[in-house]
Amino acid sequence: MKNPIKVLVIALTSLAFSGVSFAQAKPATPTAPAAPAMEKSEKAKTNGVTGEVTSVDVKAGTFTVKAKDKEINLVADSKNTKAALEKLKVGDMVRVSYTEKDGKMIASSVKANSKSKAAKPDKTMEKKGEMTEKKSETK
Repeated sequence: MKNPIKVLVIALTSLAFSGVSFAQAKPATPTAPAAPAMEKSEKAKTNGVTGEVTSVDVKAGTFTVKAKDKEINLVADSKNTKAALEKLKVGDMVRVSYTEKDGKMIASSVKANSKSKAAKPDKTMEKKGEMTEKKSETK
């Protein structure tokens, strides 16, 4: 009589624990709202570029910056960036923070660097001119 009771208790206990193990065996599936949250963080990613302004269209609110070996076409959306765009000239060195949205690069801030490429050659030419004058004076 003791053996059938032991077998019955062991069988019921193993069935109870196997049910719990089956419940935990299912892999967790990601929920639908988690996926769009990841996309929002990608869209909100801010990029930066420093380079020379190659074209400016104040009326359209667009400008192009050449950085190293690529040109980036940017759009000014806010009042601040449009105001900064009015002060820009072709050849100015700028630092631009932008976000990419729907295939467009939208400028969030535009800062003109105090050192522009146009000003650098003038200063170096002046120094070279002074050096050649000094050399000719010493001879």
